[in-house]
Amino acid sequence: MALLNTLFGKKKKEFKATCQITKEPIERGFGYLLTTAQVVTSKKYWDMIMTEPETLSYTVSHFKNQATGTQMRSMIFEKYATIAKAWIVSDSIINYFDVDKTTARELAKKWWESEGNFTPENIGPASQTLEAREYTDLKDYAILEAGRSRVAV
Repeated sequence: MALLNTLFGKKKKEFKATCQITKEPIERGFGYLLTTAQVVTSKKYWDMIMTEPETLSYTVSHFKNQATGTQMRSMIFEKYATIAKAWIVSDSIINYFDVDKTTARELAKKWWESEGNFTPENIGPASQTLEAREYTDLKDYAILEAGRSRVAV
């Protein structure tokens, strides 16, 4: 019976990951593990997000003082700032964030070892893990200013 299970039994699916920002695959044991607060406090991150092809039209509308653009940017901010779980990110994007890379890499290794079940400290939506003033400042930047230098209005 054991031989039959070995031959015909279901194989455990290999645990894989992709960068939650760039969507590129991350090889087992690599990448960096960040909290939502670490991600959303980066102005470089917001400049990139608000000028991606999918969001650029909202950014242009916002800077042309069209309320719909600003509303959409607010929804985009909420989408990312309310993520409650850890972010696994790739080498190609880690420099957007002001974090200790060694620690973030070690946390990623723990995450891989637990097949994605490890959660670092200070996990949760940014509004719950950042001080109110810092959260308000970063929200204002993301919604009102992010991407300004990258668009011609």
